[in-house]
Amino acid sequence: MCGGMRIAIAGGHGQIGRLLSRRLAAAGHEPVALIRAADQSADVEADGAIPVVIDLEHTDDAALAEALTGCDAAVFAAGAGPDSGPERKLSLDRDGAILLADASVQAGVRRLVVISSRGADTFDPDSDEGFQIYLRAKSEADAAVRAHDDLDWTIVRPGSLTDEPGTGELEVAESIEGSIPRADVAHLVAELVTSDRAVHAQFEVVSGSTPVGKLTFS
Repeated sequence: MCGGMRIAIAGGHGQIGRLLSRRLAAAGHEPVALIRAADQSADVEADGAIPVVIDLEHTDDAALAEALTGCDAAVFAAGAGPDSGPERKLSLDRDGAILLADASVQAGVRRLVVISSRGADTFDPDSDEGFQIYLRAKSEADAAVRAHDDLDWTIVRPGSLTDEPGTGELEVAESIEGSIPRADVAHLVAELVTSDRAVHAQFEVVSGSTPVGKLTFS
């Protein structure tokens, strides 16, 4: 993939979503920020993104596919947040990602990068604790995305997120412990969504010593 791309970002007003929009816009791409409320428009416009108001928890795949029409790629960067209840973790972190994958197929958008979570598959199925529900939501969403043969998907599972400045140096593995600045998640996702690197790869990522451009994905 080369030249300017039009890239939809679910969770466009979130911390990683906004960092991603700024990075993509600076590189000559056209980010489309999918946002829940119209009053978030000015913020994402300041990031260089085009705001599209659509609530992933209160729409269907046909309406979302219409919003994605004309896009070259999509990113799932949405999340209910640590203070949300179990219902929203399932309705957004899980069902929102599945909805974006389904709508991408309908809109003819093959490239999809999903931001998941380190340790997603280690959830306790018998627990109703919030973090365990979150891991379950991510795990089940990732499995649904992987089942799409008609998508060039990549699943990025970051370690603990921090607000430290990005270093541009990371480490990836099937399973790895550590933390990562949100800025570096945005850096990596921008690199992946605008290329064919890591297609059909799922991996965990934390801060490390390898520049983003030199990372290898199994």
